[in-house]
Amino acid sequence: MLKKRIIPVQLLIDNRLVKTVNFGNYRDVGNPVTSSKIYNATDADELVFLNINRDHRTVESLLSLIEKVSEVCFMPLSLGGGIKTLQDAEQLLKNGADKIVINSACYRDRTIISRIADQFGAQAVIVSIDTKLDELTNEYQLYSNCGRQLEDVSLEMHVKDSIDSGAGEIFINSIDKDGTMAGYDINLIKKVAEYSSVPVIACGGAGNFGHMKDVFLETVISALACGSLFNFGDNNPIRAKAFLSNYGLPFKVI
Repeated sequence: MLKKRIIPVQLLIDNRLVKTVNFGNYRDVGNPVTSSKIYNATDADELVFLNINRDHRTVESLLSLIEKVSEVCFMPLSLGGGIKTLQDAEQLLKNGADKIVINSACYRDRTIISRIADQFGAQAVIVSIDTKLDELTNEYQLYSNCGRQLEDVSLEMHVKDSIDSGAGEIFINSIDKDGTMAGYDINLIKKVAEYSSVPVIACGGAGNFGHMKDVFLETVISALACGSLFNFGDNNPIRAKAFLSNYGLPFKVI
């Protein structure tokens, strides 16, 4: 049985760690380097950093961050936000990133996925998808640009096209659940897992370890990403894994 993964997500604005609610208002929750050191000591499987600066997002701030994080953190690091070209990805991957996360750029030029995968391997490319449920149609709508721009493509088509282009993983994030700590959107996760032939990371809504258990037991996804669960309250990956292991779920030993 494939090992499950617990992946803390660190959202960044102006080099500070923040937490949003429904991709809107946010609060400062600390220093990303300090939190990375803590995650390194508490058995996180990987770390994901996403630059969500609303304007002028570039990879420069991520390059500065990864240099500092790499000194205190010794696990796979995935970075995204502001990656627009192969050269952007190349800079990150050659300076310490193990994977890069692409979102908005995929909608403008899908060949960016294949070009990065061809040079660095599919395992280095995560396609991130931000989605919100349209209550009138009961269909999931996709958004780019930090949830501000609606995209004219179906969830199923975007997942499959991204994989066909070379994505090694899919990172699905529910805008509706983001920061609510009310539980993951299991229906969304099941759909993406059905569409995907590569590992799926689900994000958005974790408020307790029971929410994680429900997803792992009811879906076939590989990993769960968490922000608020670890930012607020005395929770960490070690405790999450100890709880989830009681339900027969296998985890990697770091």
